[in-house]
Amino acid sequence: MNKRTDAIDLQAVSVAPARLSTSLAGMSDRTIAWLFIGPTIALLLAINIFPLIWTIYMSFTNFKANMGWVAYKSVGIDNYVDILTDMDIWIAMQTTAHFVFWSILLQVVIGFGLALLLNRRFRGHSFWTTVILLPMMLSPAVVGNFWTFLFQPQIGLFNYIVSFFSGIDPSSFQMIGDVNLAPWTIVLVDTWMWTPYVMLICLAGLRSIPDYIYEAAEVDRASAWRQFWSVTLPMVMPFLMLAVLFRAIESFKMFDMVNLLTNGGPGSLTETVSITLKRAAFEKWQTGWSSALAIILFVAVFGAANIYVKVLNKVQQR
Repeated sequence: MNKRTDAIDLQAVSVAPARLSTSLAGMSDRTIAWLFIGPTIALLLAINIFPLIWTIYMSFTNFKANMGWVAYKSVGIDNYVDILTDMDIWIAMQTTAHFVFWSILLQVVIGFGLALLLNRRFRGHSFWTTVILLPMMLSPAVVGNFWTFLFQPQIGLFNYIVSFFSGIDPSSFQMIGDVNLAPWTIVLVDTWMWTPYVMLICLAGLRSIPDYIYEAAEVDRASAWRQFWSVTLPMVMPFLMLAVLFRAIESFKMFDMVNLLTNGGPGSLTETVSITLKRAAFEKWQTGWSSALAIILFVAVFGAANIYVKVLNKVQQR
């Protein structure tokens, strides 16, 4: 009796996959593909596309989130006109551009230099690669609080290091509160944290260059400097441009680091566009106005990135 029951169970188990395969056999490959990716696409639409559409809709209204019970009305393109003619917004744009330009410049120069050193595969290069990558692995909140403590004029280690090499009184200057030094504080911390990221991309580009190209250059008696300009730099250029693209997008929307270090101060000297957006949305509760600002920033970043990618594709095809 048990043997018969086991045989029936085995038969039922074998029939189930057969029915499933029969039901799938009646579908096309496209239908089966959509069956698997459909839930993922629906989730992405719910998380990304719907908020974007809702933000676009809100940008044409005078809606305020803290007064949701009050009926809001359409204001047309007034929010966009007000933003594009607001001098404070353009000043915040200039502050953001200053931060993006100098941080990317330093990260590319230092990161590429470190990649060239680590590519030599000296003894212990794996250990030093891991050590250099440590800042990138930390949370921005941890990095912001850590450097805020280091920049304290009375007890901060940074001022004492500067005093040791320059002889300046450590309490005579403060990086965060000084008008001239505060903008460079953000650049310094961001460079310290994200230079390893650029180095990693450049190192991948250097490791992808075949050895026979350098061997051919040595046969032609090309100097090390000539090999760098004619072989290394052109072949690593797509990786460098990719690193610039990634870091430019991230730096343009930088919020947490600036908020923790200076919170836009002193005054509004280091107030980037992301800080302006946060204050408009969650301090002044200008939801419609801040939605319009978010859309303008999105279009600006998307358009610039699209043009940059086209240039990158032309560089890769050379």
